[in-house]
Amino acid sequence: MAAGLRAVRRWALAAPAPPGLAFTRSAFVVQKANNAQPNWLGVGLAFSTSAALWALLLKEHNEDVMEYERRKQARGQKCTRCS
Repeated sequence: MAAGLRAVRRWALAAPAPPGLAFTRSAFVVQKANNAQPNWLGVGLAFSTSAALWALLLKEHNEDVMEYERRKQARGQKCTRCS
């Protein structure tokens, strides 16, 4: 008897959710996009973040190039008589 109840429980837990409830959405979360009034704060944040990242990338690149040139010049001034 207990084995039969376990089998029924296992079958009941393995059953998928009813299809009507699986695809429902809450009206408080889903909204239709309003293209007449864009989210200017979001647009501004996206573009300013992108510009800041590009500025940081260019600054780091310029510093890396300067360091490369400095090390290249220092390599050229080595004492060759000692070795």
